[in-house]
Amino acid sequence: MSNQMLGAFGPYTSEINPEAKAAFADAMEHFVGVKYSPVAVASQVVSGTNYSFFCNAEVVVPGSTVYPTMVDVYKPLNGPAQLTHIGKLNR
Repeated sequence: MSNQMLGAFGPYTSEINPEAKAAFADAMEHFVGVKYSPVAVASQVVSGTNYSFFCNAEVVVPGSTVYPTMVDVYKPLNGPAQLTHIGKLNR
């Protein structure tokens, strides 16, 4: 049984399940210029699912450096996943 509060995000986990992976891939399908690699995810069940991905990001040019980002995705009950926010984390 989960200790997650109703409507709240659960804890981040590095075990990214197939549904979360599919939502991430769907939302990022046409996003170019930066490669985002999910490291961990937290989810929130609403009328669909909100995902918050902690990612390593890298601009797709030679010599670029990896930097941490948060990528938020909403997957409605019906229809494709939607990218809702990308935020670079300060180190």
